Amino acid sequence: MFALANAPTEPIERQLKAADGYVLHAMQYIASGQPKGYLIVAGATGVPQRIYKRFAQFAAAEGVEVWTLDYRGIGLSKPASLLGFEMDYLDWAKQDLAALLAHLAAQGDMPIWMVGHSYGGHAFGLLPGKERVKRFVTFATGTGWHGWMPPLERLRVLFMWRVLGPLIVRAKGYLAWSLLGMGEDLPRGVYTQWRQWCQWPRYFFDDPEQKHLAAEFAKVDIPIRAINASDDAWAPPASRDAFMSAYSRASVEAITLEPASLGMPAIGHMGYFRPQAQALWKETLDWLTQDVTASSIA
Repeated sequence: MFALANAPTEPIERQLKAADGYVLHAMQYIASGQPKGYLIVAGATGVPQRIYKRFAQFAAAEGVEVWTLDYRGIGLSKPASLLGFEMDYLDWAKQDLAALLAHLAAQGDMPIWMVGHSYGGHAFGLLPGKERVKRFVTFATGTGWHGWMPPLERLRVLFMWRVLGPLIVRAKGYLAWSLLGMGEDLPRGVYTQWRQWCQWPRYFFDDPEQKHLAAEFAKVDIPIRAINASDDAWAPPASRDAFMSAYSRASVEAITLEPASLGMPAIGHMGYFRPQAQALWKETLDWLTQDVTASSIA
């Protein structure tokens, strides 16, 4: 395991305002020394930004300024109550991450990179201004369709969508996911759209009302790494490939990660950001920043 040369940097809480006026809470991790560029961490559904803190501190120690964000309805950006809170699932990309990207793009000419986790891999193709991002790595991105999952996980997911989820939402007015120990509670709009899109092998690309999204993803023409663990029951490699094919003009390198390669007993859907994965963090940062490193050597 890598050790940080200095004490890990503590983040600075920042507020950003989305184009529709919603106030968002982000964390800024100042780079050690002269910063190489900015890194945006685009989180997974129902996962608060604090989960990415160790990774962000590691990247900051490597000379990259990192920004994490709680989407509206999640973590520090949630309202007092989710009951009656209305939003579109795609707002997390089109409004929230877009506000952060625009903020960093306005700071100057430093390169901007992005790391996505699950939903974060969906979000990149939806982003206004995505052409400003130089390279993109996403972990655990897939379509969420039960047909790509192992049999036991398939049964669990179908039970969630068809039985348990509707009962909870009917009782609470939102998906009280925390009751199941599965993450933060989700606004009703997120639950409704997520449930709908997960019924199709290619997620929202198969939704007749979202056909226009394919053209947005086809605009992406940067290097991408899509990394999925072999033991990720929710987003196995086949699910990744079904979704990432939408980045049709990008140079996509699909990597299937074995837990043993990191000396970990399991990775699953969340293990990419555990401290034991620091070798993966280092490799990821080296790949993202290689153009800057090469130019400094030259």
